[in-house]
Amino acid sequence: MERTRHTLVATKIGNNYKIFNLQTDADVKPTILTNDPSMTAWGWAIITYSGQILKSGCIKTETEGKKRRIRKSDETSQRISEINNILIDLIKENNVNLILSEAPHGSQNASAAVMIGAVAAIVQTISDCFGLAVEFYSEQDSKKCLLGKKSATKQEAIDAIQKIYGNSQFTGIKYKDEAIADAIAVYHVASKQSTAIKIFKK
Repeated sequence: MERTRHTLVATKIGNNYKIFNLQTDADVKPTILTNDPSMTAWGWAIITYSGQILKSGCIKTETEGKKRRIRKSDETSQRISEINNILIDLIKENNVNLILSEAPHGSQNASAAVMIGAVAAIVQTISDCFGLAVEFYSEQDSKKCLLGKKSATKQEAIDAIQKIYGNSQFTGIKYKDEAIADAIAVYHVASKQSTAIKIFKK
């Protein structure tokens, strides 16, 4: 007989709270999808509520508009679709019932601002479509929790993640390892602050 577990979690969105039903198959261990969102190198990891890293990776998309002679808006849509498809597969294949993400930040120019809005929309839209709770954490909060300071190099973050979670998830490719480490750092701060994670750990 199939058993289903229901847990209600209130997550703050803006000035309001939204109630999410964290429904999972009781016989299958639920997991968390944690993200370092980016249009060029999207870091992700699938982690259990107890902190075991099951898999991780980096979604790389590139600008090829000039080579392929397509409009920039069309290319951006294609890159978003590529990221969406991979995240959707991860959620379906790994019994994900909570999404974590670093809060997108910084915009040196108008184009960068568009990309920041796009990656934030990807995270929120996918969570809405699957009815999953999503929690955002700032880069500074992640570094503060991981290293005890709000300013740190990418390598310091990688070294700290390796010390706590091991190094099996790292590839030796700099941009991938930086993105994966940032995604895991988001889980690390959430493991200390998230109500949803505290409930499922019990």
